[in-house]
Amino acid sequence: MDHVRPVPDGVPPGTPSPGDAHRLSELLRRAGLGDEAAFAEFYDATSARAYGLALRVVRNPAHAEEVAQEAYLDAWRSSTRFDPDRGSAAGWLLTIVHRKAVDRVRSVEAATARDETWNRETAPTDHDQTAEAAHASLDAARVRGAVATLTDVQRRAVELTYFGGYTHTEVATLLDVPLGTAKTRIRDGLIRLRDLMGVGS
Repeated sequence: MDHVRPVPDGVPPGTPSPGDAHRLSELLRRAGLGDEAAFAEFYDATSARAYGLALRVVRNPAHAEEVAQEAYLDAWRSSTRFDPDRGSAAGWLLTIVHRKAVDRVRSVEAATARDETWNRETAPTDHDQTAEAAHASLDAARVRGAVATLTDVQRRAVELTYFGGYTHTEVATLLDVPLGTAKTRIRDGLIRLRDLMGVGS
């Protein structure tokens, strides 16, 4: 049976051994000198932990992959600034991952808040729609009531012109009256409607 090295008390699972930590630091140091193969080895040794941390923060696999890739790109660019005296290479990397993940969460939350605000401010509410329908219904009822008070000749002239879409000449023909008479009936009917509806008052 393979020998299993016990994990010291208080050390989280997955924590690299001192030997592994030294190897990662050396790989990162070489990456800072432009050694792409060393950085690829560093990536292979740490990518599972980097992705796992990103996923715990953003809770979205696709976002976690993007966050991890952004963190490694940042790590490659800034690998010359890694100082092994200030901490381990894995810890340095995971700090970058955590910062990127938190930034992604904030960005997503801000975008969601903007979308919700836009939808709330631009979409008509049920109350608005109900009020508009009620006003339209009341206006239509007022118009019908006002038209009903016109004389028969005024009502027919107005209905033909504004509800039927006929021209003044066509109204005169349909009512069998001179054009001037048709215009007078239409004008008188509109004046009466204006007074009854309170338009301009």
